Amino acid sequence: MDGQKGAGGLTLAAGAISGTSMDGIDVSIVETDGRQIVRPGPGRTYPYAPALRAELLDLIADPARAEHEPLAALDEAVTDAHADAVAAFLSEQGIARERVALAGLHGQTVYHRPERRFTRQLLIGDRAARRLGVDVVNRFRHADVAAGGEGAPFAPLYHAALAAALPRPTMILNWGGVGNVTYVGDGDPIAFDTGPASALLDDWMLRKRGLPFDEGGRVAAAGRVDAAILAALMDNPFFDRPPPKSLDRNDFHRRAQIVEGLGVEDGAATLAAFTVAATAAALKHVPAAPTRWLVTGGGRLNATLMARLAAAVGVPVEPVEAAGWNGDFIEAQCFAYLAVRSRLGLPLSVPTTTGVPAPMTGGEFHRAR
Repeated sequence: MDGQKGAGGLTLAAGAISGTSMDGIDVSIVETDGRQIVRPGPGRTYPYAPALRAELLDLIADPARAEHEPLAALDEAVTDAHADAVAAFLSEQGIARERVALAGLHGQTVYHRPERRFTRQLLIGDRAARRLGVDVVNRFRHADVAAGGEGAPFAPLYHAALAAALPRPTMILNWGGVGNVTYVGDGDPIAFDTGPASALLDDWMLRKRGLPFDEGGRVAAAGRVDAAILAALMDNPFFDRPPPKSLDRNDFHRRAQIVEGLGVEDGAATLAAFTVAATAAALKHVPAAPTRWLVTGGGRLNATLMARLAAAVGVPVEPVEAAGWNGDFIEAQCFAYLAVRSRLGLPLSVPTTTGVPAPMTGGEFHRAR
């Protein structure tokens, strides 16, 4: 593999991603052998320019545009934002670009329909490599989806590397816009999307209070759960469908409109309860109950969600910081790790994580020139 080697023959790689909440570009760095050795570094989030974020939110609200339009100008703007975020991060950390072998740039997901063998992440790999001056790997999900996999979740192999020394079974939960879990037990990790995480609640708070999220879960804690609406939301075949399975950010939005008649607090409480119930339903699909849940993503900062999930599953539910990880930057680190695996020709996904028929390599490489 081309690129610089760090201490012990490890590869230094940067990673960047903007999640489904589109609140900013997460950047981090790892030293890794692409297998079991992972040394995560620091990270930082770089917000999108308000106009760009507004344009992206408008786009994902219009699936036909997200699927069919060329979006050349928006693709370039997202690419430049990600490349510039990585460049700023390296400068702030005092890391010379020549030391960095690869940048794994996931880009911005705007449409995900694996049943059609289609997924779309905005980011132009060769443009990013030229702008950044570092070799780039992108389009991580496309080979998986083209082969019939779900194309998500894509962090499980990184989760398993991080959790290699932890007691098993352990459940690693990512509460971003959409929720997903990685079950680390014996054998390959088992992973799948669980349902809504923060997306429905965030959108509710934005509509009703003009706030980007329910800070600490305080609004939900002040409300009462509407049991009938919660039952209606959970009456969805997705929760009984065995994994692998994945979701688009907007898959539950139409159904969730039934909360519109509730007050702000009761609507927040009911949507929070939906997130918890959807997440706990993951236990139907793993071999044995995990002894511990470690939570990453913004949802781990919501005390109401965390307490209610612990009550629902009956075992400790802790932020990933309890294991010494940084929950703000695991996904950015993941795509740095996967970039190294891509260049080594190692699998990025396996049948138990995305349902791909066989372990699947992926990613597209772009030289900085």
